[in-house]
Amino acid sequence: MDRNDKDPMFMPLYWGIGVVSWPAVRILFRLRASGAEHLPGEGFVLAVNHLSNFDPWAVGFPLWPGRRLRWMAKSELFNPVLSPVLWHGGAFPVRRGRGDFDAIRIAIRVVKAGDVLVMFPEGTRRRKGLRKKHEARAHNGAARIAIAAKAPLVPAAIAGTDRLLRLGPLRVAYGPPVPLDDVRGLGSARAAEIGTERLMERIAALEASLR
Repeated sequence: MDRNDKDPMFMPLYWGIGVVSWPAVRILFRLRASGAEHLPGEGFVLAVNHLSNFDPWAVGFPLWPGRRLRWMAKSELFNPVLSPVLWHGGAFPVRRGRGDFDAIRIAIRVVKAGDVLVMFPEGTRRRKGLRKKHEARAHNGAARIAIAAKAPLVPAAIAGTDRLLRLGPLRVAYGPPVPLDDVRGLGSARAAEIGTERLMERIAALEASLR
């Protein structure tokens, strides 16, 4: 599959996943969201803290089904079994630990098309049961893509997805877009660095508000 030229997202699958997930997310885990008034009407990058593999449901469900959410997923997940589901569900692969220019080009195109690109700037979950190959730390990709696409960079925070067995409530908070206009004229690396610093400060503040 040529991931540069094709958009294999299949909307019936996207809607179907939401319908099947609704009872668990809304009733069992009692998802509540705040700050949705901050979300732009055009395409934007939505950057969120990363606690568990369930995070995409928590951060994305308050926007479903009105907005198309797209995801960068680690390339290791795109095996022969999962790959069709991931592609058709709106995800596309990124090779971690190296500059993946194909993934960046797809991401910019996604945002310019008006979709919501969900990213986890920490790059990996904070805690894992197995030994971690990648450590959770801030990466510049979300800010870099937002700047290159001339799109808003929106921070968000999740709480509760790392405690699913307790059936505790899930919470998500969205914040106003991170100011980037004053850094867009700088070099791309410096602009992304400043944008990421601001982004992580906003995410930390939102996460604190959910405690």
